Amino acid sequence: MVCGSFWAALLEEFASRKGRCFVVRCLILQLRRYLAVLCCLLVAPLLLTSFIAGRDTKKKIKGDVCSTSNPASICTAANTCGSASTPCTIRIKRSGGSDATVTPDFPDAKSNKAFCLKVGTTVTFMGGSKNTGFVIDFGTENPFDYDGSIIGGSDRPITVTAKHPGCYTYSVGACTPGTVYGMCGNADTQFIISAN
Repeated sequence: MVCGSFWAALLEEFASRKGRCFVVRCLILQLRRYLAVLCCLLVAPLLLTSFIAGRDTKKKIKGDVCSTSNPASICTAANTCGSASTPCTIRIKRSGGSDATVTPDFPDAKSNKAFCLKVGTTVTFMGGSKNTGFVIDFGTENPFDYDGSIIGGSDRPITVTAKHPGCYTYSVGACTPGTVYGMCGNADTQFIISAN
């Protein structure tokens, strides 16, 4: 019997003396449906609000230069990687338990510290150690002539050209196979592309 015509079925079952089992079974089936609908109605808005709130949050960076009024003011010859005529190499590797490091190729460069590029600079991202794969994600504002995330590795360097001036915060992930405490490390860091 179908639970849709509940009352008619209830009277019929009572007449046949099997009423208790049918009533309990039918109530349980209806209760399950109502609970499933109620759960969806409560969980869906929570997921939607957390997605909307999480999408607009900016990454917090230690020593954040992009939140200053003039980020390009930190750019000097000592912290600028490459130029329009000289390429810049950036090495990405996994370090420690769950960290990744980004190190530009200029003297005294520090890992995961903000550095500068000039518009027109050719930039090569490469794995900093053997068997390192990496992903670089700029979110919606990609400063290079490259669409989407930059995905490469120690055997697959990726070369792009700096196109859009500004200060950029990006996420980087570096992965090495066969490590004990997880394969990948990640970091959020910044660089500045200056027009001059």
